[in-house]
Amino acid sequence: MFRSLLIANRGEIACRIIRTARRLGLRTIAVYSDADADALHVRAADIAFPLGPAPAEESYLNIERILSAAKRSGAEAIHPGYGFLSENADFADACAQAGLNFVGPPAEAIRAMGLKDEAKRRMEAAGVPVVPGYHAADFDPETLRQTAEEIGYPIVVKAVAGGGGKGMRRVDHARELDTAIAAAAREAESSFGNSGVMIEKWITRPRHIEVQVFADAAGDVIHLFERDCSIQRRHQKVLEEAPAPGISEALRNRLGETAVRAVRAIDYRGAGTIEFILDASVSIDEAKFYFMEMNTRLQVEHPVTEAITGTDLVEWQLRVAAGEPLPSQQSDLTIKGHSIEVRLYAEDPSRDYLPQTGQLIRFSPPDENAMVRVETGVTEGDVVTPFYDPMMAKLIVHETDRPRAIERLQEALSSFEVAGVTSNLALLHAISETPAFAAGDVQTAFLEEHLAEGAVALSSPPLQAIALLVAATLTDRSAQALCSSGEDPWSPWNATDSFRLNEDGVDRFHWRFGEEKIEVTVHSNRSATTLEWDERASVLHRIQRQGDTVSAVIDGVMLKAKVIFHADHAYLIRGPSTLCFTALDDQTVGDDAGATAGAIRAPLPGLVTAVLVSDGDRVKAGQTLLRMEAMKMEHTLKAQVDGQIGELNTEVGAQVDEGSILLVVQ
Repeated sequence: MFRSLLIANRGEIACRIIRTARRLGLRTIAVYSDADADALHVRAADIAFPLGPAPAEESYLNIERILSAAKRSGAEAIHPGYGFLSENADFADACAQAGLNFVGPPAEAIRAMGLKDEAKRRMEAAGVPVVPGYHAADFDPETLRQTAEEIGYPIVVKAVAGGGGKGMRRVDHARELDTAIAAAAREAESSFGNSGVMIEKWITRPRHIEVQVFADAAGDVIHLFERDCSIQRRHQKVLEEAPAPGISEALRNRLGETAVRAVRAIDYRGAGTIEFILDASVSIDEAKFYFMEMNTRLQVEHPVTEAITGTDLVEWQLRVAAGEPLPSQQSDLTIKGHSIEVRLYAEDPSRDYLPQTGQLIRFSPPDENAMVRVETGVTEGDVVTPFYDPMMAKLIVHETDRPRAIERLQEALSSFEVAGVTSNLALLHAISETPAFAAGDVQTAFLEEHLAEGAVALSSPPLQAIALLVAATLTDRSAQALCSSGEDPWSPWNATDSFRLNEDGVDRFHWRFGEEKIEVTVHSNRSATTLEWDERASVLHRIQRQGDTVSAVIDGVMLKAKVIFHADHAYLIRGPSTLCFTALDDQTVGDDAGATAGAIRAPLPGLVTAVLVSDGDRVKAGQTLLRMEAMKMEHTLKAQVDGQIGELNTEVGAQVDEGSILLVVQ
């Protein structure tokens, strides 16, 4: 075994690799961009080296700088993690030429499976079933169109390189094909430096089933059973579980045997994943499955496989990379219980899963134990930047069976607290509570069928939430007054309960919740507090505050929540739900000047990649005006109203802040 390991990655996967490497006695070396100088993976490593500016192209994707850090640090091996350079054959070659042990497959294997079209041609030759489509080596738009007509719509346009759902578009009609090809090619070029695309038949009701495989230098190949990764948004995974629900033992064996056959078709070494698409439109006994792609690296969802097999796949990677044989044979492996993983993203599910940025005012995962595991690369106070993938953490549970695992997941999600950045935490909890999920009825359109966009978002807060916010505000104001006065806290002159000698005290609070402005009138006396809001009223008794937790008897029911005040924001946390309120001053309350109907604002910090209109142009509602790139995803901004471009404030190449007005449609 080598003695020192450089992790050419960041975030939770870097922390994950460091943990196993340290247990094995290896010296751990981190690398970081300017944006990650204080990141958790930097603090966790034995030593860390800077790579340069925040953009990945200038840091985590810069092979020369990473190899320079390896040379300076004396590293003997490099683990690429996943994403970034993990499936870059040139990087694997460069490591070998520099005398470094690359913890991954040979460069030739990465090249063989790195392009989806080439991989599918190889799999067809090896007798592995593939989805009907156009996988030829040449990129011919006319042939793509002809093939689409032959196999029939709907079809899917896919980037031939990369993964993670980037460069992928579903097409339902021939008239949409050219636009989809162009958009997929742009996103693929931006993400992977390769604009090539292919097309495949869209499986109407697909399940995404993948098999974990491992091979050593001696040519031994095994599989570690399957995972179901069907619950996705934007073609990216949200929830994974192992084993796949409802899969028969016979089908499990066929999946495993086919995956091993696929790996034997190339000279492979290390961890990999064979991804299949399974047609769930028929009964499971009759369902066909097709090879989709191979990931020549560790997967984000590897912990669920570790949980059910009792293995450490990172340790396996390191040992195989050092020339050791596989730690186990196929006959040694059995499935123990059931494991589920969910991905916690900084994103807004009610706005088409738009990535979010900002400081984590509260980040408190559930306690870890034998059944609950948390993988994260952030801590409370860290900033989620616009430069990288918005995944903040993974929550993994393991139980004796699937129903118990679901219960454990719900319990853990309810105790996970996130504030300061909008997240998908409430959505994850909602998924865990759907009857379809409990029944194992999962497929890639699960969210669209069972949790429509905005299903877990509130356009207006519940009255109980407003009442708890009032209770917290009153106790917070009282505490501040006592701390600042330095005088007798029992003096009536220091009271902050709006007491009046002959009448109730009256307060008015103003907040913004999303797009809604909230005005609450509060009447206080010695016996109770009454609030009035939106023609509704509520009575509060026995208001108490202990730390962040506020409790009160509200309309006869004892309720509690955690309320965190930060700057002009108040975050109210109840279970997996976090509501954000912004305090308004008197001037802001009546000011609607900024609500320009035709204003096109940047949805998050990013780079303007296309401006398709000019000053004075006439446009129609729904017309594409600009395109942006943020967090390695393309965002299309469209006109909301018919009108004329009257104010164009940006240009191609501009780096813009969230909320910036890019143009106005008058």
